[in-house]
Amino acid sequence: MEPIRFRSEIRYWNAEKQSGLAVADIPPEHVAPIGGLKQQRVRGRIGSAAFTSSVMPAGGGQLALSVSKAMQQAAGVGMGDLVEFEITAIGRD
Repeated sequence: MEPIRFRSEIRYWNAEKQSGLAVADIPPEHVAPIGGLKQQRVRGRIGSAAFTSSVMPAGGGQLALSVSKAMQQAAGVGMGDLVEFEITAIGRD
């Protein structure tokens, strides 16, 4: 499977709280190729920083990538940044 590449803003899962879990929304055209609207493990890159994380349904037919603080620090990015991601579902590569 070819890696999925997309650009997304890092945001809080719960925007009202402005704290907690950070995520990046996966564009709709990539939901089916990554495996659909289900939680699953992925590996990928933000720039040259490699990571292992999870994607999960985010409601309304959306899928979101969990973006940990360690991932953000390794890539030199933060909340509100528009970032280039590359991901592959573990077990589908």
